[in-house]
Amino acid sequence: MQSIRTWIEKYFIWSPLNVRISDIVEILILAFVVYNIILWFKRTQAWLLLKGIIVLAVLYALASLFQLNNITFLFERSMDAFLVAVIVIFQPELRRALEQLGKRNILSGLIPFDDSKDKNERFSNETIDAIIRATFELGRAKTGALIVIEQNILLEEYINTGIILDAEVSAPLLVQIFEHNTPLHDGAVVIRGDKIVAATCYLPLSDNMNISKELGTRHRAGLGISEVTDSVTIIASEETGAVSLAVGGELFRNIDSDKLRAKLLFMQKNTYDIKRFKLWKGKRKDEE
Repeated sequence: MQSIRTWIEKYFIWSPLNVRISDIVEILILAFVVYNIILWFKRTQAWLLLKGIIVLAVLYALASLFQLNNITFLFERSMDAFLVAVIVIFQPELRRALEQLGKRNILSGLIPFDDSKDKNERFSNETIDAIIRATFELGRAKTGALIVIEQNILLEEYINTGIILDAEVSAPLLVQIFEHNTPLHDGAVVIRGDKIVAATCYLPLSDNMNISKELGTRHRAGLGISEVTDSVTIIASEETGAVSLAVGGELFRNIDSDKLRAKLLFMQKNTYDIKRFKLWKGKRKDEE
């Protein structure tokens, strides 16, 4: 406790008269770095792991405050192993962050007026129309389809497993991609904004044991990607032709074009929040 009080007195109890320009610059730089680190965490799967680390840090602080010596002893002795474990767990996210840092122009990242930095690429109404036309055309032909619409969390990890297209979204192109016996029909299509970024992408399968046994790998993949990201996934069944929507770890089955349009418009106009989505869904029980 004495060391904590000393640290607080050293860094927090000071006179404003002693503040220098260099102190202000350091604070601004640190604030910028911390903000971008937190923003990076929120846009990746590491956000849930970070919240777990915060919980452990709070527990350690409370144990130190109330002088729970045995608990603090265990925390301190396991700290080295814990740091190594964190690096191993975050390895994919750290690698992608360093790759993005290498590709980015550092000076442009420091300019606050760069509107491309935090641009929220939402899909347009024309893209929604094309997706709906293609999905139900594929459904009527009983051609399986898996369309993933990216939102706030980047899907680079899954895009890299497929073939890059970078093409404008159109109904004929989507239908052609999922046609049987074509090179791109196997796997998922990823849409970012109004672009088809990639096709034949592999998605993680859901291990949810409550999924109906009549649903196959395509539905498990659509549900799986919705469990680990905030993406919206549309599934057309090859067996029945029925269309389903996966979002936030939930599967909405047998929806028609009007209901799909309403759900996509909701996701287009609202920042992703599965709780708000569930509330909105509850007000429209006739859509289920």
